[in-house]
Amino acid sequence: MTEHPAETKDRLHDKLARLPDQPGVYIFHDERGRVIYVGKSRSLRSRVRSYFQASRGLNTRTLTMVQKIADLEWIIVDNEVEALILESNLIKEHHPEYNIKLRDDKHYPFIRVNLAEDFPRVSIARARKKDGARYFGPYTRSGAIAETMRLARRLFGYRTCSDHKFRNVQRPCLDYHIHRCPAPCVGLVDAATYRQGIDKLCLFLEGRTDEIIRQLEAEMEEAAERLEFERAAVLRDQIQAVREATERQKIMLPDMVDRDVIGWAREGADTCVEVLSIREGKLVGREDFFLDHAAESEGGEIITAFVKQYYATRPVEVPEVLVQDPVEEPDAIAAWLEKKGAARVRFVWPQRGFKRDLCQMAARNAAEAVALMRAERAADAGRIEAGLAALARALGLAAPPERIECYDVSNLQGRDATGSMVVMAHGRPQKDAYRRFAIKTVEGQDDFASMAEIVRRRLVRGLREAAEAAAGGTGTPPGEDAARAAEENGTYAPGGTEEQGRKSSSFLPLPDLLLIDGGRGQVNAVRRVLAELGLDHLPVAGIAKEHEYLILPDRPDPVILPADNPGLLLVEQIRDEAHRFAVGYHRKRRGTRGMRSLLDDVEGIGPRRKRALLKKFGSVAVMKEASVNDLAAVEGMNLAVAQRLYDFLHPG
Repeated sequence: MTEHPAETKDRLHDKLARLPDQPGVYIFHDERGRVIYVGKSRSLRSRVRSYFQASRGLNTRTLTMVQKIADLEWIIVDNEVEALILESNLIKEHHPEYNIKLRDDKHYPFIRVNLAEDFPRVSIARARKKDGARYFGPYTRSGAIAETMRLARRLFGYRTCSDHKFRNVQRPCLDYHIHRCPAPCVGLVDAATYRQGIDKLCLFLEGRTDEIIRQLEAEMEEAAERLEFERAAVLRDQIQAVREATERQKIMLPDMVDRDVIGWAREGADTCVEVLSIREGKLVGREDFFLDHAAESEGGEIITAFVKQYYATRPVEVPEVLVQDPVEEPDAIAAWLEKKGAARVRFVWPQRGFKRDLCQMAARNAAEAVALMRAERAADAGRIEAGLAALARALGLAAPPERIECYDVSNLQGRDATGSMVVMAHGRPQKDAYRRFAIKTVEGQDDFASMAEIVRRRLVRGLREAAEAAAGGTGTPPGEDAARAAEENGTYAPGGTEEQGRKSSSFLPLPDLLLIDGGRGQVNAVRRVLAELGLDHLPVAGIAKEHEYLILPDRPDPVILPADNPGLLLVEQIRDEAHRFAVGYHRKRRGTRGMRSLLDDVEGIGPRRKRALLKKFGSVAVMKEASVNDLAAVEGMNLAVAQRLYDFLHPG
């Protein structure tokens, strides 16, 4: 039963009157009970009441949030540090709509150095774990992590091979011969010497190049004294390489304090925060982070929200953080970070001098990042517009399609057949409209019937929703009679969305174009479904797998577009997304059928290659640790099939 607005207002008024004058966390809920905002305060009474005072000047975003508040709760804690910890945990758990959030931070990669091993392996990780390893990053710009890894391997040399390969190799690999690894796998370097190189690598990733150079110079002098001139020459070259690698990053400061510098910039609804890393008086790196829900926030709120999220997931390695705008309650945040194991850190809001100049530099870099992102977005919009127009011309459509749906079917020798539907709205993926289907009415391997089933189920659901929406109007929506008949005679299998892209239940609107991952057989099967439902006015096209020709039901010959045609590029993008989505669901349903069944999904792997792979690696866990080159080295494999297997084992 929906609560009357007056009852909601009275309940809020009663709770506001009972708010304690103590530190704690407050939580706002909307009328559906969802958490829409989490905040903390040293005085819950004064902070929460301030949202409801009409005289207080609130920005548009906050006013909109206040209008949605249907309930509130609070949790009392002993001090501000505990409130900060609780606030951080609740935001991670509920992802409130109106809290400022780092955008996609979980996807940024780290460089992982596994110090728990005698011969530490260096690899790329997608998340930080408490596993005894050191993590450096995250790296937010594409290519930055690859460039860092390439440079680090040239300077220091270390192993990147899987533990399985490390334990079973018989002779040094190519990396040893090109001086990228000292070959600890075959005993050409002892653990202590290898660890010295790893220690220097960690210093390099921290930006402490002066300390590296001091160590290398000391080692070079010792080698020269022992008349080990070849060793001394190698160290001399390494010193020069480190200096050259870091020279382009260097800006000298009046002191040698390690610090992070945080600035921000905004253009329109896009907000970016820039972090400059200063180590030993030199600028050694920069990263930019985009925020959601920060379009109308003030600088202090932006910096505070960013600092809490940024340092919550990584160690604080500096004693000083310079900020463009003041951090709210800096002592409480510093105490919270110290409680997490960090050294004591000061948040400084400089008003003059070189520290202020550094904050302005960070802000300028943030503004440049925003401008670049918006320019890329505009160029992307132009490509999308050109792609939709080209696709409409190729298919003879009256107008560019606003909503494109692409369907794919995946199965393993007729078992666990599944289907997927992905959606592009105005040329961009609309992931909350993605759907997954478990095939229910088809026995064995019949791609035509399976494709017909998932398209029928999708359209019947859409027609049902349209009928419900028009329940008070006149007439029957097109296809409603056929949809009712399909449901009654059993050709519509309800429950077709057991697992969806996101928790959304709508199948409206209907598509402007249906793309089918398949040839003429699949296209004809879908066309018959459209005719059954009275929707034969909807355009449909197939995507031939071999040559990526477009198959139209009324044309005997395929539509062949040039490889660089923007319409074809758009079709390939949505087809690849449909395939990824279908295979992911199929793999999940297949569960633990075993490695032999898993390999059957990879094109080009037959019984002989399966036996060779299983003999070499033994399990899927070990195989996932292998590189493409490791897979290609297995008897009977080649680089192309190895790449397909690697992509299959590392989806997304």
